[in-house]
Amino acid sequence: QVQLVESGGGLVQPGGSLRLSCAASGFTLNNDAIGWFRQPPGKEREGVSCIRSSGSTYSADSVKGRFTISRDHATNTVYLQMNSLKPDDTAVYYCAAKRSQYSCSLMDVFYDYWGQGTQVTVSS
Repeated sequence: QVQLVESGGGLVQPGGSLRLSCAASGFTLNNDAIGWFRQPPGKEREGVSCIRSSGSTYSADSVKGRFTISRDHATNTVYLQMNSLKPDDTAVYYCAAKRSQYSCSLMDVFYDYWGQGTQVTVSS
């Protein structure tokens, strides 16, 4: 059974950092495209960052220089390191996978599998 499980969310002060994890089970992430998305309160879901099967990455302008996506083959996990967090980063964060796919996308319709989400709240 293919499953993605996010963790690492929580409450953090502005300027702080969090690292989100997306752990896969039932398949390996080596040849898959993985994306991180977020849905702020009352808004639509938006793409944050994605990583191609080659390891190259792409991020939305709103998080460039602050967020970093990475993949750990040994633990079958994709991470989203979030630094210099702002109140506008408050959202439920989701990871998603597109199996056997070289490229990646910040469009949610591109992906086949989704995790349940983890809440990130940036507030003083």
